[in-house]
Amino acid sequence: MHSSDTADSQSCGAIDERFMLRVFAGFALLALAAVGISVGGKLLGRSIVLAGHTEDTTPFEIVIGNDVLVVPANAIRFERERRDGIAPNLHLYLRWPDMSGYQAAARADFNHAGDRRSILFLSFEPRMMSREMSGRYDPIYSALIETEARPGPGGLRVHAFSEKSGYANEMLVVGPRDGGAPFVARCLSGPVASELLAECERDIFVGEELSLTYRFPSELLADWRRLDAAVRGYAGTVVRGDAGKADAARQRFGRAG
Repeated sequence: MHSSDTADSQSCGAIDERFMLRVFAGFALLALAAVGISVGGKLLGRSIVLAGHTEDTTPFEIVIGNDVLVVPANAIRFERERRDGIAPNLHLYLRWPDMSGYQAAARADFNHAGDRRSILFLSFEPRMMSREMSGRYDPIYSALIETEARPGPGGLRVHAFSEKSGYANEMLVVGPRDGGAPFVARCLSGPVASELLAECERDIFVGEELSLTYRFPSELLADWRRLDAAVRGYAGTVVRGDAGKADAARQRFGRAG
């Protein structure tokens, strides 16, 4: 019995150790993500730094891992990314609520010439985490926030992060949904938030192996259900998650190069 108990104890210890390692790895990734939203938010300041807008709607075919994206040029934020080929990531910008790329008629919105904030910033990249933001709420975020929440727009709950969480000047907004994981987003707070074009961010999984992070102004939190559905719907129109198509595109681009 003694040897059996010892073996069971060692087995439990190994399981606990593996679990804690996964938790610590999750916290490390979230710490990096916290830095990401802070840096990304500062980059999305009072102006959008670009090589140049375009009204060209020519579609480009971009391969990221096992996913193929077909996106019109005027929705691609950076001029250097407006090309067919293999890429590590892709950055888009879209005008809310029509989810359209740059047009001269909307120049003021894209250049942030007035007080209206209506531009969404979308970033596609390979998945680095095992769960999207909503799936990280129970195992990770719930341990980092204050249990008391204040009511937010659109039925959201707004949680402050604990002092030891590492998320300084951020808040977590959570929206309950029937029969599914909650809507979860992080938003910068404080004086710096008012200087940004998009101080909130959320990430979701799309395609075969892509993570889509979208940043948006806090004014849209009141319409979070429609916002999330629109982003998912747009991703569904541009992402072709198919390893066979991705392989064929890579071969085609390789021959072209």
